[in-house]
Amino acid sequence: MTDVACNVICIASWNADLVSRVARPMARGETLMAHSFDIQPGGKGSNAAVAAARQGATVGVIARIGDDDFGRMALALWAREGIDTEHAEVAAHERSGVAQILVFDDGDNSIAVATGAGAGLGQVNVDMASEAIRSANVVMASNEVPQAATLAAFKLARAAGVTTILNPAPAMELPDELIALCDVLTPNESEAQTLFGKGAAAMIVTMGSQGCALWQKDKLTKTIAGRVMKVVDTIGAGDTFTGALAAAIARGESLEQAAESANAAAALSVTGRGAIAGMPTLAQSQNLINS
Repeated sequence: MTDVACNVICIASWNADLVSRVARPMARGETLMAHSFDIQPGGKGSNAAVAAARQGATVGVIARIGDDDFGRMALALWAREGIDTEHAEVAAHERSGVAQILVFDDGDNSIAVATGAGAGLGQVNVDMASEAIRSANVVMASNEVPQAATLAAFKLARAAGVTTILNPAPAMELPDELIALCDVLTPNESEAQTLFGKGAAAMIVTMGSQGCALWQKDKLTKTIAGRVMKVVDTIGAGDTFTGALAAAIARGESLEQAAESANAAAALSVTGRGAIAGMPTLAQSQNLINS
């Protein structure tokens, strides 16, 4: 896809998720027999982009993938979801990212990520997509992409008055310069502990089944209750929240309204297998809110 005006741009990581389902977490050196194995689409950025697209946003990705079967898997997924790939670089002779995931019987999971070609995403990729960034309503990223790429994109976005959203996962130290460029951070409870007192404009802390909490300038301003859902697994719930939040802000919802929309989308996401199977459409999210 080319020549598409996107209202949400995602600085996107891509991984092929290699998912094994086991009874419980393993001890060091222990071997467990898995119930099943699947290869599924993943990567926090790609997941969030898919979530935003299903919530009605027109989405484009700035990404770097390998010239391999997993990279072609990404392009096929994005095409099916209507996501613009003009600024997705296919890196010759490089492997795409992979995530090795263990899903436990209670629905929780552990994940190890190898970023592959995505580790090379940087200033050049952002510069080539500068016009798309400036014309968007929202630009989002996560800590799965190099900080240099996120910083470059958020600087362009801030100068153009475009809302910036960062999912600070996986948890790592964030420079003050990057925090200052974030309009909204979407950490989970453990990630949020390192961000309080840093002067973030707004944080929406995701709390799983307990819902979410909106903090503005380190002050709690709103809590949104969780919803009782039948959990299949929690892979991609946080990414769904971020993507749905971006879509809601892009369509003009207030931060409080957008948090409600994202909370509902994330709740529905845990009812499907893998990162994207349970990601809802906007109509499905609205039905849950109205119910």
